[in-house]
Amino acid sequence: QVQLVESGGGSVQAGGSLRLSCVASGYSAMSYYMGWFRQAPGKEREGVATISSDGSTRYADSVKGRFIISQDNAKNTLYLQMNMLKPEDSAMYYCAADLGLRGFYLLSPRDFTYWGQGTQVTVSS
Repeated sequence: QVQLVESGGGSVQAGGSLRLSCVASGYSAMSYYMGWFRQAPGKEREGVATISSDGSTRYADSVKGRFIISQDNAKNTLYLQMNMLKPEDSAMYYCAADLGLRGFYLLSPRDFTYWGQGTQVTVSS
């Protein structure tokens, strides 16, 4: 069974930075595709960034150039460095894992099987 635990959320002013972490347990991180997703109140969950075990990455257009996804396989930890934050980045952020390639390319929540509980990010103007 895969367990994912996020941390690092908080409140920050526009233009600030936060780094989210997601510690994974119960599996070998080298085998899975990982991703960050977010969901704002009243909106659907959307993909933010995904990463493969070999370090290939994909980003949503809305965060390109501002967010960086990375992973430390030795620590089984996924990160999301968020810079130049905007109020529209406010949401609950979730990490997710799956063995399939489709979710990695499409940044599609429906293609990810395992989910953390989420960490809240609030950006004030």
